[in-house]
Amino acid sequence: MKISTIKYFIVDALKSLKRNRTVSLASVATVAATLFILGVFLLIVFNVNAGVQKVGAKLEVKIYLKDNVTIAERSALERAINNVQGITKVDFQDKKDALNQVKQQFGPDDKSLVQGFDKQNPFPTAYIVKVDKPEIISKVVKAATGLKGVDKVNDVRDVVDKIIKITNTFKVVGIVLFAILIGVSLFLIGNTIKLTLYSRKKEIGIMKFVGATDWFIRWPFIIEGMILGVAGAVISTGVLYYAYKLVVEKYSNAVLGITFLNPQIILSTTLWQFMLGGLVIGAIGSVISIRKFLIV
Repeated sequence: MKISTIKYFIVDALKSLKRNRTVSLASVATVAATLFILGVFLLIVFNVNAGVQKVGAKLEVKIYLKDNVTIAERSALERAINNVQGITKVDFQDKKDALNQVKQQFGPDDKSLVQGFDKQNPFPTAYIVKVDKPEIISKVVKAATGLKGVDKVNDVRDVVDKIIKITNTFKVVGIVLFAILIGVSLFLIGNTIKLTLYSRKKEIGIMKFVGATDWFIRWPFIIEGMILGVAGAVISTGVLYYAYKLVVEKYSNAVLGITFLNPQIILSTTLWQFMLGGLVIGAIGSVISIRKFLIV
């Protein structure tokens, strides 16, 4: 394709946008609003997912040992634990450490509650296993359960299952919402292109009769749709960035226990994804809209 031809397509697309600027602006605004809503939901999903993973990483498995556990049984348990991929740390807690932990939890005011435990310590020795992802909990429980010398394994798989279920639910809802909003965007850009096509129907017919190919006619409209998509993407990303940055600055310290993702993620990741999405949506919407107009 010659440079002069490409230039013609771009100029023709810009002229069309200028002629229909009111409709084009409305289309850009609507696409921007659609992508903004999608961006808001994606940020919620990303933050929730990060929070869930953070909570999941803090989950631990406590493997309680029998009082008569042997060195060989402890070694077998350690080997079984170390064979599980995804473990970040394994701590051994003897009976004295367990008692001191309970004393710290009760504090000096409730010292009488643990009085006498120094002489006859009822707390078992245990291995405390920390993992990098919630899914690893089940593997640790499975590896330790049934081994000789193991008295009990605290099973927190119910909590893990709930965490995983929350994450998966957000992912499914995100995919469904994404599909719906993509459909809305295609519809909006397609309608904008159709308005242009109706005003140039006779011109397209003349071009067909004088031998212009379908793609020669298509390209200005495809470029027009791509411009609309990219413009909507840039506007939505800008608004999303400053709105999210404001929320982070206002609530990051006010809401205890919640860590927000850095707003820079919008400029480093979301911007180019939205722009690419805008290009694709604009192009597809234009191609779909112009098909019947090429049948003369």
